Amino acid sequence: MPPDLDQITAVVLSGGLGTRLQAVLPHLPKPMAPVAGRPFLGWILAYLQHQQLQNVILSTGYRAEVIAAYIAEQAQHPTDFPDTLSVTCVAEPEPLGTAGGFIQALGPHPLTPLAWLVLNGDSLVVTDYTALARYLQDERVDGVILGVSVPDASRYGSLATDDQGFLTQFAEKRAGQGLINAGVYLLRPRLVAQFPAQRPLSFEYDVFPHLLAQKARLKVHGVTAPFLDIGTPDTLAQAETFIQTHFQFLLP
Repeated sequence: MPPDLDQITAVVLSGGLGTRLQAVLPHLPKPMAPVAGRPFLGWILAYLQHQQLQNVILSTGYRAEVIAAYIAEQAQHPTDFPDTLSVTCVAEPEPLGTAGGFIQALGPHPLTPLAWLVLNGDSLVVTDYTALARYLQDERVDGVILGVSVPDASRYGSLATDDQGFLTQFAEKRAGQGLINAGVYLLRPRLVAQFPAQRPLSFEYDVFPHLLAQKARLKVHGVTAPFLDIGTPDTLAQAETFIQTHFQFLLP
């Protein structure tokens, strides 16, 4: 049987400045962009709880106080996600990069779950995270990267794998169909212990190349699924329709 997701702690990376969205969100961090009646982050948290996750840590940075106030308000008057979901905010003292913010969020002496589920606070993939957890039944697998098949991978770059589905490299950005990195990772604690000590630290540019050089075995779980990244004004404008189309079951 695959492990239950309640044995896994999610870390949502919510600290980015969102430079490309400053004109439309001048005073808000990207995850707090209002979409379909609640912050985009609220949809992420509701979806995590829907998939039976119970514990979430938010790695915050730019305007961290805005996210902290939102979570505190939801704790008192839950409307956007159930109060059965435990959510903790950990603010970066300075910009640490995606992986640096993740490590900061774990604290100096983290409680060790079965695995960490890492997600971006500005994107959503409509898929079953339980499918990632199934790979943990194989002790050869150190971690899992969620790949989404898209018709044009030029904005994201693509994931290259061997014939067993293990990551071999992050390929350069190129036009055409590809399996892109969706920014969703399932990481065993033993893998996190191998992260470089440098800060700032990026998952894509520092951590994964380092882990591949160390012969870590990272499975790529490829899906064809609805995917939204609100990192540009054009894609943010698509968010309302995306939520109303794919998250009807979470609407009040």
